[in-house]
Amino acid sequence: MTDTVAESGRASASPAELNTPTDHPAVLQPDVLVIGGGPAGTTAATMLARKGWKVLLLEKDAHPRFHIGESLLPMNLPILERLGVLDQVKAIGTFKPGAEFPIVNDDGTPMAPDNEGADQYNTFRFERALNPAFGYAYQVKREEFDQLLFRNAQANGVDARERHKVERVEFGSDGRPSIVRARDAQGNAFTVQARYIVDASGRDTVFGNQLKLKKKNPLHQSAAIFSHFTGVERRAGEDAGNITVQRFAHGWMWLIPLREGVMSVGAVCFPEYLKQRRGENEAFLMKTLESEPQVKKRMANAQRVAPVHVTGNYSYTCERMHGPGWVMVGDAYAFVDPVFSSGVYLGMNSAEQAAQVVDGTLRDPSREAALQREMDTRLKRGLKHFQWFIYRFTTPVMRHLFNHPRNVWQVEQAVISMLAGDVFDNPEVLKRLRLFRFIYNVTAIRMAPLALRGWLKRRRQVGVDVGLQGAADTLQPGPERAQ
Repeated sequence: MTDTVAESGRASASPAELNTPTDHPAVLQPDVLVIGGGPAGTTAATMLARKGWKVLLLEKDAHPRFHIGESLLPMNLPILERLGVLDQVKAIGTFKPGAEFPIVNDDGTPMAPDNEGADQYNTFRFERALNPAFGYAYQVKREEFDQLLFRNAQANGVDARERHKVERVEFGSDGRPSIVRARDAQGNAFTVQARYIVDASGRDTVFGNQLKLKKKNPLHQSAAIFSHFTGVERRAGEDAGNITVQRFAHGWMWLIPLREGVMSVGAVCFPEYLKQRRGENEAFLMKTLESEPQVKKRMANAQRVAPVHVTGNYSYTCERMHGPGWVMVGDAYAFVDPVFSSGVYLGMNSAEQAAQVVDGTLRDPSREAALQREMDTRLKRGLKHFQWFIYRFTTPVMRHLFNHPRNVWQVEQAVISMLAGDVFDNPEVLKRLRLFRFIYNVTAIRMAPLALRGWLKRRRQVGVDVGLQGAADTLQPGPERAQ
């Protein structure tokens, strides 16, 4: 068991100070409790510890642990640089210069190979974004990336504990969190009394579920099936590290190159398609991937080296992201379809701003409401731009525009900036993204019959249940295992 930590003082306590054995139940009193040890939680915790606060981080699992979401964005890199881990991420990552989209016909059928027999791709290179801070990103194995961030938090003075699960938050008469009840790795109960709480619990969304704030997104439903493979053909030359995003009749597929010849391959599917799944998950995954000739060709010599996972990627947003004494970050607040690889960046970006909210509030409690409103406005604005593209990504109109990019008024560069994650603070990008919406609407009128069919197909997915929405962030392995 652990000893009581005094609330007074501002120097970050070491793990040893917070793990002194006693013979009575533990009551921990850090300045800040962070729930969740993924990229969002470790970012917030590290930033706050550096500002001199005593930070306790509780992670329910143990690192390293498998996680999906392996493709970072260029806008991740300035955050990693501020955390002091950019060189370490470079060492474990695969260089990612851009995102590529195989060209298909307006009706969704594959485009014929070029005169040399090669499949045709449109590649959006991050170096062409408007005023890029970094013209590239990295693909990472999340078990390595998350563990790196977790150990970095500990090195910065965070008391970060694994296999410690938060069970419930209790509130005082003033509406602020008063006691957090949790259990350690041995199942021993303990309590935490923190001055502020950051909920970075991912799709478990502790505050979202307990306060019933989590609402399924009625505009977009999807579920995913995926695994890791070796022997998957990579693109040639400088395109070898690109993420490939392949539309197909029932959603979209990804191919993400990782270190040591591994490729993360999966499909995000409309619920009514995944509902057809029968028998082994591997057979269903391979049937899905082989339905697209371009992907099938690249998978010809593939060998699976990890379990096949199925997860309900049901999109949701919580009704609010903060309250007196607490704030949610990353997937704890909202989860969107991962088609543009935005998840890790949204989590780390929101965590960095949450650290400013917490720091400012602890120094001057009268500023809490204003700081929370500022965070709310900024994050919702950026999230809205990602969501607008995501909801329309599989439509015939968006397919046409991505197949025939034009840089009129630097609109294509603005779309690349969006793909790079630059949707929060760059007015030049935001202005051109609004112009892209106008172009989209004009194109939809011109393609009215196809656009209408795409809209009806998307509407049909709403309410379809494949029985996975309760999966949260728990990945469900298929009955088969990698050899």
